[in-house]
Amino acid sequence: MGKTKSSLAEIIRERRSIKSGYMDKEVTEETVLEILNDAIWAPNHGLREPWRFIFVPTKEKEDFVEGLVKTFSPDMQENRRNYFSQPAAFLIVVMEEDPRQKQWEENFGAVSSLIQNFQLLAWEQKLGVVWKTNPHIYDPKVRDLLNVKLGEKIVGFLHMGYFEKAPQVRPRTTAEEKWTVYRN
Repeated sequence: MGKTKSSLAEIIRERRSIKSGYMDKEVTEETVLEILNDAIWAPNHGLREPWRFIFVPTKEKEDFVEGLVKTFSPDMQENRRNYFSQPAAFLIVVMEEDPRQKQWEENFGAVSSLIQNFQLLAWEQKLGVVWKTNPHIYDPKVRDLLNVKLGEKIVGFLHMGYFEKAPQVRPRTTAEEKWTVYRN
């Protein structure tokens, strides 16, 4: 018989990416900051803390979406308006890009760890999150809209909102199926 899972292990296994079905409920600055102030304890080499955050609160979302939609071609604007109007709020995560490959990869690993922390902590508060890396994160017009500078990378848009129903569990490949033991 297996041992009982810790609450952390349960949260890791229960967390789902919430891509739709958001409730009409505000995501507050206070909630996001509370979650972020725990999430920033992610491991990061040399305590470089290579991240910064742009929060689009529920109250500002409509104006933000209108500005964002204008960065797309006219034939895509209505589609993107519908897409970006679904979440209640956004958190855009920006990383300092180090020109040295090792440090760049360490920074990306740290920011990715922070995002995972954020998703788990948000889940604990019944706040749904999905980490999006759609092509617009590379668009110079989007970078300008968000005041992302040279030497910075948009790591992703975190779409956020409260939800009533979580998606079904999707099976994972066991670690044993991807496991190799080095033997001399």
